Amino acid sequence: MAVTIDYAALLAPDLPAPAPGWQGRPPYNFIGGHVDAASMPVEDMIAATAAVLRRDGATLSTYGLESGPLGYQPLREFVAAKLGKRSGMSISADQVLITSGSIQALDLVNGMFCCPGDTVLVEQFTYAGALSRLRGLGVTPIGIPLDESGMRADLLAAKLAELKAQAIQPKFIYVIPTVQNPDGSIMPEARRAELLEVSAEYGVPIFEDECYADLLWTGERPPAIAAMDRRQQVIHCGSFSKTIAPALRVGYIVAEPNLVAQMAACKEDGGTGALEQMMLSEYCRGHFDDHVAKVTVLLKEKLDVMIEALEENFGTTAEFTPPPGGIFLWVTFPDVVDATKLATAAAARGVTINPGPDWSADAAPARSRIRLCFGNPTADAIREGVKVLADVCHEEFGIPVRSANVERNRLTG
Repeated sequence: MAVTIDYAALLAPDLPAPAPGWQGRPPYNFIGGHVDAASMPVEDMIAATAAVLRRDGATLSTYGLESGPLGYQPLREFVAAKLGKRSGMSISADQVLITSGSIQALDLVNGMFCCPGDTVLVEQFTYAGALSRLRGLGVTPIGIPLDESGMRADLLAAKLAELKAQAIQPKFIYVIPTVQNPDGSIMPEARRAELLEVSAEYGVPIFEDECYADLLWTGERPPAIAAMDRRQQVIHCGSFSKTIAPALRVGYIVAEPNLVAQMAACKEDGGTGALEQMMLSEYCRGHFDDHVAKVTVLLKEKLDVMIEALEENFGTTAEFTPPPGGIFLWVTFPDVVDATKLATAAAARGVTINPGPDWSADAAPARSRIRLCFGNPTADAIREGVKVLADVCHEEFGIPVRSANVERNRLTG
């Protein structure tokens, strides 16, 4: 007699909860690193795919596209040239490893450096995916406070001195210096130099994440920390997910050649999607700068719409600093607001937001903060979604406070 297999009893412990059934995106989606659907250069991508397949399509017959384990050679050459032009880095294609998005870059660094019980220093507010991955490995992320110039170098040095006295050697310092995620700031060159000095003094490498560095309203930025590095103490990563398309899942990591070779050995996926690499290389060679210029204009327009909607619906109860680039806005509400509860209540009304505690090394400082992404929704959806969010926030926490006249005008205006 056949026995029904009890898969639940066979699964490894501590797995994440099963993914819910896909019900489509909510009407007002302010989460995730999505880009504007209208900005997708579909026809140019079709042409690039056809051209590169005619030229190099036969190389799909081998793992590595006849380019070796680091990724498609023309794409690595483009990345090296782009980083030289935009980030001030002087590197060769052999220092570039193509990854399946920047997420794989994070996983490679974490997997190579970290063991359960280790310590990593991060910005107090930082990428939620980085925090969850570190914690999932049993690593302790310690948050260093930020100011308007990014991670405080003096507090970083003080924390490193404290840890040294306890015989704790952190594995690396994870920073997002250009369009910091989630607060949107850009670290000035002087602060970057300070971080390099602190890193060298304590022998702790810097892991620099610059996934949003190309999305700047003015295009002006300091050199990457890696560009200022003279001691090979910086690992750098980036992505095409925000500039071109997130679903392509193509990123890159840059480090000194021996470390790149070690990362390639740890990259056990058989290689990042080959057709994606080939198409990106062909497309970006002739279109990247123009595409990014158009996308940043569109993103700035959407940011302006979001700011206008927040000011109209929340008044002074929503505090924020307009970012100089990127796709998100970091908003602070009065202390009475619990961002996690707000996120749950808003989701029930079709508005998804990132609650601040998910983006903080310590939950308490971000209790009343939220991250709002404006890259994907239309201008109308931004206006309508912020309006619904304000209604939910008022119903749950009494914020914003509305007089009868203001409420009447808002509902009829």
